[in-house]
Amino acid sequence: MAYYGRYPRYVSVAEKKAKAAKKLKQLKKKNPDIKPVVIEGNTIAGTWWGKSWNINLERYADYSNRIGRGRSYVRHGAVLDLQIKPGEVKSLVQGTASKPYAVTINIKAISKNTWKNIKNACEGKLESLQELLTGKFPKSLGEIFTAQGKGLFPSPQEIEFSCSCPDWAYMCKHVAATFYGIGARLDEDPSLFFTLRNLEINELISRAVEDKTLELLKKAEKKSARVIADSNLADVFGIDFEEGFDFKASAESKASVKKDKTPKSVKHQTEKSSIKKSAAAKPAKKPVTKTFSKKLQADMPAIEVVASIIRRSRKGVGMAALKQRTRFSDKKIYNLLYKLYKQGRIKRVSRGVYSGA
Repeated sequence: MAYYGRYPRYVSVAEKKAKAAKKLKQLKKKNPDIKPVVIEGNTIAGTWWGKSWNINLERYADYSNRIGRGRSYVRHGAVLDLQIKPGEVKSLVQGTASKPYAVTINIKAISKNTWKNIKNACEGKLESLQELLTGKFPKSLGEIFTAQGKGLFPSPQEIEFSCSCPDWAYMCKHVAATFYGIGARLDEDPSLFFTLRNLEINELISRAVEDKTLELLKKAEKKSARVIADSNLADVFGIDFEEGFDFKASAESKASVKKDKTPKSVKHQTEKSSIKKSAAAKPAKKPVTKTFSKKLQADMPAIEVVASIIRRSRKGVGMAALKQRTRFSDKKIYNLLYKLYKQGRIKRVSRGVYSGA
């Protein structure tokens, strides 16, 4: 770089962009997997996760006076490559030298106690992964996520960084640009935040869904004498009922049987007539299905029958298979599954499929 007196030669924005673009083209020939940070317009980050990342860094006194130096760099396309891995970010940033500077940022893992508190705070409040990643969750959760020292976002004490440039400053422009580059990258893929912090994102969702499921199960148990909509069961528990099965019709059918006061002699004659007709018609035999041993079923409580079938299966057992092997009603199986699940004896493998815990 040419110097005029004590000051370096002024380099225009257009010249900086052209220099970065040229170097990026060269790097792509050697490494097609390179991931540059591209900023469209003047806004570095627009999503909740991207903006929250930047705001978190800017609010700390250790960084507030230095991090701003990286805004122009990241806007001009100087961050030629940025790779996010668990606990680590590596980047190549084009500076004044012909060769890009290598930046490494290491972030310590979140404490187990903090993660536990955050998971507890999410109970029943997050219904989907999309809701979490798009930032469409209650404001109270956002405040918990961004709480200084107690949230998901790292504090300066949890961050270490280095750069190959000769700048002696505590935070050089290349490190600052990388920090903003992370915010921009989170705009594209918010799940990378959880990768960086080495956290299992599904723990926040499954915990909430599990709590909601158990709550509905408890309500359903209290309403055992009432009809439960099969569509709700299918959505919440992943149970697929036979096509055309109607709980209401089934309940009404049972009620009509109880109310039937037809004399036994008349019933007997009707049944005999019905048997003769069916014998004359000679209907095709139904396929034999594998059922649970009748002797064992008679000797064991219903809950143990279901538990035994599930325990013996390696890949898990579905609602249809349980019904076929036990000949229990859908509602009875559903209640038994709930009790076994509550006791911690079974676990859900996939939609409507259970295995031994």
